[in-house]
Amino acid sequence: MTTTTADLAATIGNVFANPDQLNRAEAQLAVEETIDGLDRGELRLAEKVGSEWIVNSWIQQAILLYFRLRQMETWQVGQFEYHDKIPLKRDYGRLSVRVVPPATARYGSYLEPGVIMMPSYVNIGARVGSGTMVDTWATVGSGAQIGRNVHLAGGVGIGGVLEPPGARPVIVEDGAFIGSRCIITEGSLIEEGAVLGANVVLTGSTPIIDVTGSEPVTHRGRVPARSVVVPGTRARQFPAGEFQVACALIIGQRSESTDVKTSLNPALREMVGL
Repeated sequence: MTTTTADLAATIGNVFANPDQLNRAEAQLAVEETIDGLDRGELRLAEKVGSEWIVNSWIQQAILLYFRLRQMETWQVGQFEYHDKIPLKRDYGRLSVRVVPPATARYGSYLEPGVIMMPSYVNIGARVGSGTMVDTWATVGSGAQIGRNVHLAGGVGIGGVLEPPGARPVIVEDGAFIGSRCIITEGSLIEEGAVLGANVVLTGSTPIIDVTGSEPVTHRGRVPARSVVVPGTRARQFPAGEFQVACALIIGQRSESTDVKTSLNPALREMVGL
């Protein structure tokens, strides 16, 4: 990049507050450099500082400005045709990333060396760590931060968050296992080594209830490290009567037997030589 991060952030913030300035060459260059920095992994939308995740809201602003700046284009990729504003990532061989057709990652996302993408999708601003498998029909939404050696199993939906700028994206920390058909949205944080069983649905307000002790303990928006989580329901009273509402249950802590059940990703990495 030709300017400092502080300069980029200041320019992006000013343009976002004054959209008419987007027609200036300096403003457009700042947006392009920011997205290019995301694509190369030099910038990231959110990062962990100590024990806290910090959101770089100016990068969310840059992505939103990039959508305004780009024009629709048509690309022919073999027999596939695309018509969109954002180009696709390229040069996977150089990046040491395995991409199985028809997997797609958008320009402005970052895949560390050793990522495996089965037929799946990674959106702009997202970051996926080394050794992670994005399994068949899994999707990683805008800005989501996926750690290293994570397995996003078949059909997992990781929600995207760009607005309002400053909102925390979905974060899945290192070593987590996200079971088939799980849905994680609204800035939920899955801490290191946690295991989500199939079909767990988490929003920012979903009760995540630890039932391993003598009394239930409720978390919201965060799955504690190495927790084992399954879908559950709890009774809730409404004017029309009592009904069961979805929640998630922490039923234990990750153990050696759990590691055996979630060892598919390391086995596949060894088989493909990544």
